[in-house]
Amino acid sequence: MINKWWRNNNIAAAVMMLLRIYLGYNFMVAGWGKITGGQFDASGFLNNAVQNPVKGPDGSSVFGLYNIFLENVALPNVDLFNILVPWGEFLVGLGLILGCLTTAAAFFGVIMNFSFLMAGAISHNPTDILIGLLILFAGANAGKIGLDYFVLPYVRKMLHKNEYKENKVKPSVAQ
Repeated sequence: MINKWWRNNNIAAAVMMLLRIYLGYNFMVAGWGKITGGQFDASGFLNNAVQNPVKGPDGSSVFGLYNIFLENVALPNVDLFNILVPWGEFLVGLGLILGCLTTAAAFFGVIMNFSFLMAGAISHNPTDILIGLLILFAGANAGKIGLDYFVLPYVRKMLHKNEYKENKVKPSVAQ
């Protein structure tokens, strides 16, 4: 019942608009600060995450597989991550604020927050993950008061264009 309300109700859409603008602003400001604040370099953060992994009560690494990813993929390709992180944050923020492709923006925002969290940066990431998950649960209703109202019907039409063509009845040829 709550899921139906969250996904269809106009009051829920207004609540989602407020939450996504708040979260989007945080992402956009963080990304814009990295883009315009000089040379952003993630290597220090990544090295620290590899050297000081999150440890459990027994002293072992909690996110061993993620640490392997950081060490063998992220660090060797730090130049790529120096572009992906700030622009990813900025574009996620822009998508959330404008309500354009909202669920995709929220999904990638949650992925980024989990990545920061697994690297050991607690900060406001758990709160951002919770808000991002609420936006994901709301689905298209989260962007109803935003550009998704106009964009999603167009995207659906473009994705299903071939289905409409295949299901049309072909005119019979008179012999």
